[in-house]
Amino acid sequence: MELHNLSATKGARKDKTRKGRGISAGKGKTAGRGTKGQKARSGGGVRPGFEGGQLPLYRRIPKRGFTNFTRKEYAIVNLTVLNDTFKNNDEINPTILKEKGIIKKEYNGIKILGNGTMTKKLNITAHKFSKTAKAAIEKAGGKIEVI
Repeated sequence: MELHNLSATKGARKDKTRKGRGISAGKGKTAGRGTKGQKARSGGGVRPGFEGGQLPLYRRIPKRGFTNFTRKEYAIVNLTVLNDTFKNNDEINPTILKEKGIIKKEYNGIKILGNGTMTKKLNITAHKFSKTAKAAIEKAGGKIEVI
């Protein structure tokens, strides 16, 4: 026996039923759709979520919450990251932070948060600073510039 001599055993493979062919075949005439009605028609049927005119589930369930479309999202950078990554008297701005891989995307700006300690004197340019971050940077002898 070789690969080119192999064949499926009898009854293992069955032909696909072709609907709407003849009358006596079992799937002819109405093609298994029954007679008349919306579902029997070409292109017929109801949209997803339709419950026969009853108030659908997605309208019965209470709507909750609120989406503030004017909300601004900032890329967040903590003091520990800046302290570990940069050297004394370094200039830090959004483009440098992006190049170093500290932030992936700028969003609506960059915000520096006061998580951690600051031991190095850095000149930081960002869109926003938290009060604790401002205090820690100035205490270490660094400068802050708001864009």
